[in-house]
Amino acid sequence: MEHPRFTATITALIIVNAVTLGLETSPAAVATTGDLLFALDRAILAVFVVELLLRMAAHGPRFFRGGWNWFDLVVVGIALLPATGPLSVLRALRVLRVLRLVSVVPEMRMVVESVARSLPGLGSIALLLIVFFYVFAVMATKLFGDTHPQWFGHIGGSLFSLFQVMTLESWTTIARGVMQSHPWAWLFFLAFILVATFTVLNLFIAVIVNAMQEQHAAQVRAGTAEPTPAERLEREVRALREELAVLRDALPRQPGAGPPRA
Repeated sequence: MEHPRFTATITALIIVNAVTLGLETSPAAVATTGDLLFALDRAILAVFVVELLLRMAAHGPRFFRGGWNWFDLVVVGIALLPATGPLSVLRALRVLRVLRLVSVVPEMRMVVESVARSLPGLGSIALLLIVFFYVFAVMATKLFGDTHPQWFGHIGGSLFSLFQVMTLESWTTIARGVMQSHPWAWLFFLAFILVATFTVLNLFIAVIVNAMQEQHAAQVRAGTAEPTPAERLEREVRALREELAVLRDALPRQPGAGPPRA
């Protein structure tokens, strides 16, 4: 079950299934090769079911201890439910099978696990961003609500407008429009962009990157991942320092000499 060829085969089937599910959204493709697409979809689904059964037999009760195994079980199980009547919405959820690529490809799985590990830190940053947004939204509503109600007429509209400014999507249109009535408004928007866009959002990236580095380091220690060139160089330098320390301690000291220098 863990053989690279078997994993590559399942990955290829997931990609093929993604293509067939996409072609099913095209009326022209369904009209010409609809029966073939549906048959291929059912055949691939059968392979996925057999794969899960084999994994259950291979791992035994340990299969149900893995979160990714439960993920695969739910995704494949949704496709087995009848998509008729009130459950017709499940037909659209068949595309979730494409997400099995995340559980099959180790690199993608590491990214998802790193993001999950960083959720506590991301939650704190998100709370900080919400407070920051609320403060600036109240200020914008009081300052610009009377003259520009289309953007800052109420606090909900101010929050949406500030979110657009944070994404830098046509923010100059809003800023220049407000500056026609309030020439000093550039100070407000400049302060908001510097804090929200260039500081707080970069904190999200920093937390995720740090979590990915910790996840990779844990996999290297467990022997499930290869160290990066920088990590190998760091290990070699640390080993050289340890050897130098051993050699230094083994050298005979001259009479009257002080302790060896660090």
